[in-house]
Amino acid sequence: MHESWPMLAAAVSIALMNGPLGALAVWRRMAFFGDALAHAALLGVALALAVEAPLMAGVLIIAGLVALGLSVLSSPLLPNDTLLGVLAHGALGFGLIAAALLLPGSMELEHLLLGDITAITPLQAGVIVVGSGLVLAGLAVIWRPLLAVTVSEEIAIAEGRRPKIWQLAHTLLLAVALALAIRLTGVLLFTSLLIIPAATARLLARSPEQMAAHAAGLALLSALAGFAASRVWPLPPAPAMVAAAFVLFALFHLPVWRRG
Repeated sequence: MHESWPMLAAAVSIALMNGPLGALAVWRRMAFFGDALAHAALLGVALALAVEAPLMAGVLIIAGLVALGLSVLSSPLLPNDTLLGVLAHGALGFGLIAAALLLPGSMELEHLLLGDITAITPLQAGVIVVGSGLVLAGLAVIWRPLLAVTVSEEIAIAEGRRPKIWQLAHTLLLAVALALAIRLTGVLLFTSLLIIPAATARLLARSPEQMAAHAAGLALLSALAGFAASRVWPLPPAPAMVAAAFVLFALFHLPVWRRG
């Protein structure tokens, strides 16, 4: 168990961080944004590994540029979903090219696509724990103004708020969260642990704060269940966590589907 604590600490921290972040992403109808960031992160992963730079730094730089690009380039002539698709797939294309040219046959890159929690060191776990706490603190600061902007941009503007600033702050926090979670979730599974618990929590909550708390609890339960399953059976931890999150989603929605 002593050898497992860095992995468990990292999984718990990321789950508690992703829950409230995902709740706001669902409220803002930004589920696709998580995929866009994750696809773009592949370029950051390839570049970081190629120059032997810290992995989180490479992911954070590229994901941050995508977040800034979305804020700057968004316009009525180019809707957010279209812009996201362009940025995500463009970055994915360049990421695959960089991986092919700079990292031929790299097994580490393959692990980073699906996550490799077993490779997390105590130092990396400490960075993830502290970083997740800072992300949650930042989210607490922007929660009220961002929620007001999400409910009604027109009213928020009338009250003197600047929607783009708070929306950019949220997207940058998502970029930081991806950089922290990349070793656990990989590029392909980050959005799953961001959105599925929040989608389940939306069914249970009566307020945004309740939704954030429920999402954190469900993400934590999914992480613990997936982690435990990976210790009992030869399962990859991150996919097991995603599967656990989906099972919870199905169980809570089954009565609704039956009534419907």
